[in-house]
Amino acid sequence: MKKVIIVLSILLLFTIDSLVHAKPPEPKEVKPYEDDWYVTPEDIIRDIIFPAIDKRVIEEYGGKDASGFGWQQRRIVNIVYNNNHSYDISLRIQVPDSENNPFQYTEDFVKVRVSPSCDSPKIGCSHGFKVEVLDYEHK
Repeated sequence: MKKVIIVLSILLLFTIDSLVHAKPPEPKEVKPYEDDWYVTPEDIIRDIIFPAIDKRVIEEYGGKDASGFGWQQRRIVNIVYNNNHSYDISLRIQVPDSENNPFQYTEDFVKVRVSPSCDSPKIGCSHGFKVEVLDYEHK
């Protein structure tokens, strides 16, 4: 009986020893969209304000179908921080001149207010996230 217990103990030790030295599974690596792809602050701002400007451009130019309209952002002109914890972003956009020639563009000026969500008694703000078009000028 002692021999059986000793053999089983030795087998148990070998089994436990091999479990101790087992390698854990490799963690999955999060890969970026592309290896050489990077995002600028302007890209982030553009993604945030795009839907509000898109709706306004469609409204300004007669409710055309958004899928084929094709306005483009040219550049951000100015960003101003307001004392109500919001940002006013002024930018120029190009809108296709569909009346005369679809390959010619008119340049418009858009001013957008971005209010990040805030609920802090320390800085005195309590509002949700909001993006609104303040001013739209045809040039």
